[in-house]
Amino acid sequence: MRRRAPVVLIVLILALIVTWLLVTRNAAPPQDLALGPNAVELGATVYAENCADCHGVDLAGEPGFNWRQRKPDGTFPGPPHDETGHTWHHPDGLLIEMITKGGAQFLGGRGVSTMPGFEDVLSEREIASVLAFIKSAWPERIQDRQRQATEVARE
Repeated sequence: MRRRAPVVLIVLILALIVTWLLVTRNAAPPQDLALGPNAVELGATVYAENCADCHGVDLAGEPGFNWRQRKPDGTFPGPPHDETGHTWHHPDGLLIEMITKGGAQFLGGRGVSTMPGFEDVLSEREIASVLAFIKSAWPERIQDRQRQATEVARE
């Protein structure tokens, strides 16, 4: 039980940091992520080429790791983007900023994430399409909750 306490504390601290970032940055996403009928298909391709190695081909997280526990190097593995992860807890703007800047830069240089930024690799349309692909795998109730988080962030 004592070994779990540091992990729980780290997860709590990360949740507080993300909450603070949401409140202070009020990250606003592009007003229209409706990218047309091919958005999910494009997103699947972009995801497979740029995200699947760390977040799993099936969106289930970095293969071989528990996303809630640090790896031996002290970083967290790529979390799942399916309904078992925390992606859907965040508004579009925050997700877009995380993808654009990368995990470490987004978290103020803290070395808990090795996710690179994709601003020089992917276009805004490709990033939004990846999100469309990820969201397409969620049950409707999860999509609704994430949509509400996005709406609250826009207010």
